[in-house]
Amino acid sequence: MARHSDFMEFVAEQMAFVGGLRIRAMFGGYGIYQGDCMFALIADERLYFKADATTRAEFEAKGLSPFTYVSRGKSMTMQYFEAPPEVFEEQEAMRSWVQKAYGTALKASQGRRKK
Repeated sequence: MARHSDFMEFVAEQMAFVGGLRIRAMFGGYGIYQGDCMFALIADERLYFKADATTRAEFEAKGLSPFTYVSRGKSMTMQYFEAPPEVFEEQEAMRSWVQKAYGTALKASQGRRKK
């Protein structure tokens, strides 16, 4: 039985402009994809966008935190940062941050394919 999340549905509505949008349940949260490229995730009713060395500074300048979890007693940090609040208030902000996150994820996946 699929689990239900009002927040996940809200995020899906906010990202309706994304062509090929897929949201997949995973590890107690959700992965958000455009096609086969995961650019965001939802965990604990929070949205996180993919970040890299270039975009990380933008998240940190806004005081936003990375996604962390505990595995085998160790705290792990992923390259996903909490979405700024304005993405839920302004459609253009959502578009802008989705584009940055998707570009970052695409660049990362292309780098992995070259190795």
